[in-house]
Amino acid sequence: MNPPELIIEAGRTERQYWQDLWRYRELFYTLAWRDIAVRYKQTAIGVTWALIRPFLTMVVFTVVFGKLANLPSEGVPYPILVFAGMLPWQFFSTSLSAASDSLIANTNLISKVYFPRLVVPTSAVVTSFVDFLIAGMIMIGLMAWYNFLPSWHVITLPLFILIAFMASMGAQGLRI
Repeated sequence: MNPPELIIEAGRTERQYWQDLWRYRELFYTLAWRDIAVRYKQTAIGVTWALIRPFLTMVVFTVVFGKLANLPSEGVPYPILVFAGMLPWQFFSTSLSAASDSLIANTNLISKVYFPRLVVPTSAVVTSFVDFLIAGMIMIGLMAWYNFLPSWHVITLPLFILIAFMASMGAQGLRI
């Protein structure tokens, strides 16, 4: 049997990029699962690290800005105020760094095999999103501890997380 004919056309990859992303979804799942497994299996404390790091950061910010600087929180418990601002920022900064590092770590794969290049940094950002979800449990715990209910504005949180996700990916799209 003859191998299938390969036709290379100018501009074809741009037209079919989203279809290629869908076609290579198994690669995306594999890379994302690998990154998640490596992140939590390589540390001695595993998932606990994803809880300890944001919690300790929140404690330091609360002591420095809430107690020492005595900044106002307008009726919101200061640990919740700090954590609500820190959590999305930490997601964005971690995902941007992970996406950049993933391109360097997978240079051999990117240069030798064809697949949509956006798969690699996207799978790295998914790992940061898992950290965000784990740290979100601390936020829920803090709200329960302080008996605090957020206002209706909390429904915009998924929109801002999507913006952070896309912004961290956008910088990588320019590199690829």
